[in-house]
Amino acid sequence: MPTTLLTGGAGLVGSHVARRLVERGDRLRVTVRKRTRLENLAGIEHEAVRCDILERDQVRRALRGAERVFHTAGLTNLRASNDQLFRVNVLGTRIVLEEALRAGVERVVYTSSVAAVGPAPQGSTADETQVFRAGGYGLAYVNSKHEAETEALRLAAHGLPVVIVNPAHVLGRGDVNRSSTELVRRFLRRDIPGYVDGALNVVDAEDVAEGHLLADEKGTIGERYILGNRNFTLDRLFADLGRLSGVDPPAVKLPLQAAYLLANAAERMPGRPLVTVAEVRAASLWWAYRSNKARKQLGWVPSHHEDTLEKTIAWYREREGERLASPGTRQPIALRAMGYAVRQGDALLARVAS
Repeated sequence: MPTTLLTGGAGLVGSHVARRLVERGDRLRVTVRKRTRLENLAGIEHEAVRCDILERDQVRRALRGAERVFHTAGLTNLRASNDQLFRVNVLGTRIVLEEALRAGVERVVYTSSVAAVGPAPQGSTADETQVFRAGGYGLAYVNSKHEAETEALRLAAHGLPVVIVNPAHVLGRGDVNRSSTELVRRFLRRDIPGYVDGALNVVDAEDVAEGHLLADEKGTIGERYILGNRNFTLDRLFADLGRLSGVDPPAVKLPLQAAYLLANAAERMPGRPLVTVAEVRAASLWWAYRSNKARKQLGWVPSHHEDTLEKTIAWYREREGERLASPGTRQPIALRAMGYAVRQGDALLARVAS
């Protein structure tokens, strides 16, 4: 039975990978820190090893006797500082993969992100061949994932048997750290009063885990594979979330510049801002992708996208039912009136322009 080291195994993606590895028959070793929330690992047979991926000696000890490595640990918070994002995502990846190369492991699967590919031009979709041009957006998370992937490819050139997977926006059950599914949680709490024009590719955490194992078994060393499913405009995503949850979608779709002005004002006010400039900028981009390579080369087949939305909604209803808006809840009348006024103004401008 092979020993497999998994970093980030208590998180959303990592816990689903952990379950699949045990089902495959691997002897699973999971890195944990003192403050790691372990509820996702309940019922999954594993050896826990205390390890901070920024501490090289701890990573080296964790790797002893391991034949395979799945590096899923990372920081996704757009509100984290540049230093935090680059330390965890770039330096942490460098340390784990350098030590994996030193240990002579048989295979590494590195969890990157479609952020490392960058957004597609508006109205189109991107794949693994797209040249990264997203640095100018000033999004530290995006730049950190691109730099981390560069580290992985550098080490592949030095002999590390690494395969890269690039999940899109991951939803599903088990996001105890409130990372990528926070969008759904905020929707259900009606904490998204307005939004901008943008697009998002949504994929299920269970499908992403299956993609990791297929990359381990069938992936080509040094290659990357986008794991994405349905491309949504934000209009359509919020409409579907509203239909499935019974909660009224956000009523106000703002012009981008107006959203920037509001986010700037929110950041200057005391307390935690409802939205940040970085979040508005990220939401306005076209995160739309094709996963043909993973489908053809790995045999990866994702589940139906509505199942993913329903599972995420149900998970939050189970955990936070009383703190969420009830089915049938409408947006406040003031927001609905504002949304109507914005739509009428856009229609008038369109008629004048034509």
